[in-house]
Amino acid sequence: MQIELRVYTGLERFTGTKYGERIPLVMTEGSTILDILKKYDIPEAEVFSSLVNGLHKPFDAKLQEGDRVALFPPVGGG
Repeated sequence: MQIELRVYTGLERFTGTKYGERIPLVMTEGSTILDILKKYDIPEAEVFSSLVNGLHKPFDAKLQEGDRVALFPPVGGG
C-alpha cells in the first residue's frame, strides 16, 4: 500500500530528507506507525506526536492506502 510520510523538527536526520518533505512509502497491508519508525531506525522516544490524516494516532494504529503520516519530536520552550 502507498502512504505519505513527513517528518519535522530534527527527525529529518533519520530519513535524510528536508523539513516537511513528502516521502512516498510502500508498506505492507496492516503496517503501523511503529513499522515506519523501525524502517528508519527512529527511536520511539524521539517522536512525541504522530498524526494520520491530521488526527493524533498511537504508534500501533494500522495504516491504510493513501494515509498521510506526520511525525513530530518533543519540543521545549519557556
